[in-house]
Amino acid sequence: MAQTSDESTDRLWYDAPARDWNAALPVGNGHLGAMVFGRPGRERLQLNEDTLWSGGPYRNDNPAAGPEALAEVRRLVDAGEYRAAQDRADATLLGVPLRNASYGSLGDLFVRLDQPGRTPDEPASDYRRELDLGTAVAGTRWGSDGRRTTAETFVSAPDQLLVHRITADQPFGLRLGYRGARAVPGVDPMGDTAATGPAAAPVWDPAEDLPPLAAGVRVRADGADRVLVTGPGADHVVDDHTVPGALSWAIGVRVVTDGVVTTRDPDEERATDEGVSPLEVADATWVALLVAAATSHVGYDDVSGDPVAVVRTRTAAPGEVLDPAGLDRLRERHVADHRGYYDRFAVDLGPAPDRPTDERVRNGEDGADPALHALYLQYARYLLIASSRPGSQPANLQGIWNEGLTPPWGSKWTININTEMNYWPADAAGLGDLVAPLLALVEDLAVTGAPTARAMYGARGWVAHHNTDLWRATAPVDGAPWGLWPTGGAWLCTTLWQHWRYRRDPDELARLYPVLRGASEFFLDTLVEDPGGRGLITSPSVSPENQHPYGSSVAAGPAMDRQLVVDLLTATAEAAALLDRDHELAALLRATAARIVPDRIGAQGQLQEWLEDWDADAPEQHHRHVSHLYAVYPGGRISTETTPELAAAARVSLDQRGDYATGWGTAWRACLWARLGDGERAHRVLCGLVGPQRTYPNLFDAHPPFQIDGNFGGAAAMLELLARADERTLWLFPALPSGWPTGSVRGLCAVGGLEVDLRWRDGALTGAEVRGTPGRPLAVRTPTGRHEVELDADGRWVLG
Repeated sequence: MAQTSDESTDRLWYDAPARDWNAALPVGNGHLGAMVFGRPGRERLQLNEDTLWSGGPYRNDNPAAGPEALAEVRRLVDAGEYRAAQDRADATLLGVPLRNASYGSLGDLFVRLDQPGRTPDEPASDYRRELDLGTAVAGTRWGSDGRRTTAETFVSAPDQLLVHRITADQPFGLRLGYRGARAVPGVDPMGDTAATGPAAAPVWDPAEDLPPLAAGVRVRADGADRVLVTGPGADHVVDDHTVPGALSWAIGVRVVTDGVVTTRDPDEERATDEGVSPLEVADATWVALLVAAATSHVGYDDVSGDPVAVVRTRTAAPGEVLDPAGLDRLRERHVADHRGYYDRFAVDLGPAPDRPTDERVRNGEDGADPALHALYLQYARYLLIASSRPGSQPANLQGIWNEGLTPPWGSKWTININTEMNYWPADAAGLGDLVAPLLALVEDLAVTGAPTARAMYGARGWVAHHNTDLWRATAPVDGAPWGLWPTGGAWLCTTLWQHWRYRRDPDELARLYPVLRGASEFFLDTLVEDPGGRGLITSPSVSPENQHPYGSSVAAGPAMDRQLVVDLLTATAEAAALLDRDHELAALLRATAARIVPDRIGAQGQLQEWLEDWDADAPEQHHRHVSHLYAVYPGGRISTETTPELAAAARVSLDQRGDYATGWGTAWRACLWARLGDGERAHRVLCGLVGPQRTYPNLFDAHPPFQIDGNFGGAAAMLELLARADERTLWLFPALPSGWPTGSVRGLCAVGGLEVDLRWRDGALTGAEVRGTPGRPLAVRTPTGRHEVELDADGRWVLG
């Protein structure tokens, strides 16, 4: 690809094409995503659109799941009959259908080149493929017999188009093919690891017997230079319950070239070696494919959109002559938009070795390549920019990228950790405005969760459990050991509250407050007195996905619930005070929070996961979740400064759990060690995260299979090692590891509207600049001392 002045030094690169999906390179604009394989002469572009989900508008409240059924489960819990309580909950309290809808793939575009003197299968010389994180452009270049071909792909947010552009030294031909999305091997939705990993993406093989298109899918010419693919959304089928597919979708492809374009309407029942091949180009030296995609989704209760009209408008939208200069301008708009987010932050942990990225990952566990950590952090920022934009859906379990129709765990929003973790690094990494889709999701859940709160709990406000989907379902799903957890909405709210603390925007607070209030009202109505007389608790509930020693997960008052509800009620009371409203309610919220059973230390010196001291006998001593440590990170109510005894107990719990779990479980452990001030332990865990056991060649987190939350959680841990703040104090290098001896960071954000630049050498701080509100007093703590400062008239304080 051509070297341009806007290219960055932050890039992934490889000396061979992607062999499977986990080596392909992701591009996206929040709505439209693609995986680029970089195959010379036989490119595969696997497509996703963020609203293509199974089913249609539905409610999953169970008519049997009323207050009486809930009271019976609670009675069994109080009696210590935990297994009976779980069985009863499975029979009466779970949603119908039992599982949420799934996020799906749009299928694949195949681009086959016919180059004189070269077959598509011929190995390419001088090969390189890369993803430039600074420009959000994926590129491939190769040569053969003195000829050079370049291809680049990006997804523009300003123009809402995927652009795939090919340029060659000599004229070539092109065939465009489409293959519908396929089912890929999935996972047990309630399991903790994959039953089988995602299917390897096969090389496009002319001998492959490709299946016909799915029922209702059409591929046809749409004018002299365009192709239109349309189809219906999939049904959501769970056992004997079906939610009919209510969506329709469309892909529009416009071809711009200096060659000759031929389109035809293919036989939709015949699969060829290119899938369905509706378009050919001859005698071209450059070709650009402009790809748009849309569904009929308008909202969780509205599927009246016209996706065909949308894609036709978008592919016509550039509004200028699309010669090479016009395509350059389209690219420039894309790059400028992307850089508006990406360039807010920079990190340097030393020079990168001149080795392909996959080779660096294979050696990632040794910690000898700190630049790989910097790349991993910037890659996480890139992924968030590409999968979560204002107006899009939030980043789901796989961000926006999913290969098939049966993705792992439905690729939905799992809100007992994974969705929240997706946004942990956003504010600190200068991307706080990309949290907007999460706020929009929670506003929807506050509406759909209100009937669930009334019908199931007899409560005001709203509730969400451990999963939700495009249709904003809120009842418990999957099974009582996973779904009977009433604090999913609470965790979403505290995540948004932590986000608000960074910039303290009064308009955003006014928008957030009704959501906080509704979630708090639910707990005012549903908290119960602990039969042991220790205070208020939730019941029934679970400590997410873990099992206690009594043959069940269902229990009363697990630690995470108590921590979350205290944070929620306290945040809502503070928001009410800031907005000068609901004073009596705020007083009640504070009084109720004070009555919730506090954290407890067990006989082993550990922070108890459950209300009782059951940890020593729990079946999974190394469980992937560390839910009871929420109050350490991200909550912050337990800290080495303010609650040293509880912090010490949290360290014991972390030691007991072990350093490594799933990708996201490992990332959470790194965050916790960083928050507890142990940079060396956090760094050791991070090295395990970025190594080959938990990171794929394209730097996707290997849960396994791929889940994006590990990428975001790992980035959050790296940021935590460098700086953090509360409303009074800013810590610089609270846990800088020796494995990052020299480096710099620019644009790291902290609570209270602060922005920080740092430089260090041989582990010692050599310079810092803090920016914020002019005149603000601030305590700045560094490894060598404490500084009581006041930001100057320009809102700056400089050290060194």
